[in-house]
Amino acid sequence: MKTVYFRAELLFPHDSVSALMDVGDGQWQSMVGRIADLPETDEDALAFSLMMIRLCGCLRCNPGSYKASLGCSACGRRMIGMNKESDESLMVHFHKAKDDLLRYLRTGEWVEEEGIYH
Repeated sequence: MKTVYFRAELLFPHDSVSALMDVGDGQWQSMVGRIADLPETDEDALAFSLMMIRLCGCLRCNPGSYKASLGCSACGRRMIGMNKESDESLMVHFHKAKDDLLRYLRTGEWVEEEGIYH
C-alpha cells in the first residue's frame, strides 16, 4: 500500500494568494493580483497573509483537521467564496491587518481584538 503525503502549511502562505484571484470581484481581484506579484516579505503581502490567517482561522487549524487536508489555497478560496461580505468589507479587514502589522513592527505591541474575525 502506497502512502501519499502532502505538504501543508500551518499559516496562510504567500504562494496561496494567486489561488484567490477568481474568487470575488472588483476591488478584491485587483488587490489579490497586486499582492500576488509582491515578494512575500513586503508589508502588504504580510498584512494580506495575516488577514487570511484571521479569516480562515489558521491558528485553530491542525495537521489532522479536514481544513488542513484541503490545503491553504482551497481553504482560502472556500472561505472567501462562502463569505457574504462585500469587497469593501474585505478591504476593511485588510487595512485592519496592515495597521496591526505596522504597529507591531514599529512598537513590538500586539493587540488582538476579540470577535472581529471568524
